[in-house]
Amino acid sequence: MSARPLPVSPPAEQGVDASGIAAFLDAVEADPDIEPHSLMILRHGHLVASGWWAPYTPGRIQLLYSLSKSFTSTAAGFAAAEGLLDLDRTVISYFPEFEADITDPRSRAMLVRHAAAMASGHLTETWAEAFRLDREEPVRGFLLIPPDRDPGTVFAYNQSATFALATIVQRVTGQSLTDYLRPRLFEPLGIGETAWTRNRTGREIGFSGLHAATDAIARLGLLYLDDGVWEGKRLLPASWIAEATRVHVANADGTAEGARSDWQQGYGLQFWRGRHGYRGDGAFGQFCVVLPEHDAVIATTAATDRMQELLNLMWRHLLPAFGTAPLPAADGRDEALRGRLARLSLPPVEAAAEPPESREAWARAEFTPAGGVCAAQRTLTGVLVAEAGDDTRVTLAEGDRRLELRLRGTEWSVDPGPTPMAVGGGWTAPDILRVDVIFLETPHRLTVECVLPGRTFTARWHTTPLHPRTFDSLRAPSRTPSTGPGKTPHLATPSAT
Repeated sequence: MSARPLPVSPPAEQGVDASGIAAFLDAVEADPDIEPHSLMILRHGHLVASGWWAPYTPGRIQLLYSLSKSFTSTAAGFAAAEGLLDLDRTVISYFPEFEADITDPRSRAMLVRHAAAMASGHLTETWAEAFRLDREEPVRGFLLIPPDRDPGTVFAYNQSATFALATIVQRVTGQSLTDYLRPRLFEPLGIGETAWTRNRTGREIGFSGLHAATDAIARLGLLYLDDGVWEGKRLLPASWIAEATRVHVANADGTAEGARSDWQQGYGLQFWRGRHGYRGDGAFGQFCVVLPEHDAVIATTAATDRMQELLNLMWRHLLPAFGTAPLPAADGRDEALRGRLARLSLPPVEAAAEPPESREAWARAEFTPAGGVCAAQRTLTGVLVAEAGDDTRVTLAEGDRRLELRLRGTEWSVDPGPTPMAVGGGWTAPDILRVDVIFLETPHRLTVECVLPGRTFTARWHTTPLHPRTFDSLRAPSRTPSTGPGKTPHLATPSAT
């Protein structure tokens, strides 16, 4: 289905100063550690600004990492409203087959709301241990790990807790998260294509793995901003919105730095409280920021390890732009912003499109890993450079796997599939070829540099994928309308998100 367009308005009509949005764009583009991919800003129910940095595009779905958790929470909200899920029942009560195995009193006392609030009683992440204890059913592994404190008393970000919540929702509904959410959330909100990574049992993992467009992030935020009402129809109880977005367990450390951190303002039910409003967030800058005090939603996708700085730039430039009354629209700022948003793009690789010396030296050159090991070189075993007409063909080898790239110059060239990529690069020196690969359904970019003397290469991620995968699997899983267990690529050992 095609998504119904959100109501669009010039920023000034909704009391938003376009110069503040322009200043935000200036700041994120000037920061070498932030690679912005998309931005949507809604005010008073209207889309006042939206833009995608090419080669990212509006219709492209992308891995949301832990922003997936907020969609899992929403599924739990629907299940609770339908009487299928009780937050005040114990987690173990939904897994009677584990009764004899789970003997620790704290594990047995853990409520569903404790798992949803990251308040299981554990003091650290447990996913790796839970997976080690039971690869087939990590919920059992999770419950076999005795909590360090009474459930409900301490906060610890914990993938196992969300996985347990997602598993319960899928058990009580008899459906995957996607299938359950489709008629309740995705279709009413006009959210189109989505895809969710499954584990080895065929279950959608819940704590990560959702692939969706930026538009879906914005629409989820708008539903929560409007207390569960969409286009005049109530979808979620207002009580669920309040419960999911309030602080359940404090997580501040009491330091001045903690007071400035948007990760120490408390945690709801798979939503973070922030210095301003609340948000769903995923690694590397996938944000759904809801600002009730400004009647606004900010949705972003990005690639950065400095997520706090990205939020800081929002607070510094966007919050002051939200006024209390419509602004004069005759000064041209809205039109200038609209034009700029339409022209956003990631800068090309700074390199020469042709080798400074004879192309013959690069006609068929094989490269092996240089000394030293980085994350990208643990699996990349070789690189082959060859001429293909006017293009340069670069083949990345991971053992027996091959990923073929066509380098058509320094500007981004999009290969639509089956692993959607954008490729750009060129010669940074007479004997050095640089190739950048953006995996368009993820936040991730890979840079490979081949050095002709010695025939060696180096490779590095700009942001390293959290889930270990081969290059050709850095894409959304199968997106058939109804995918049964086992029909999508699974994630055997997902790590932190």
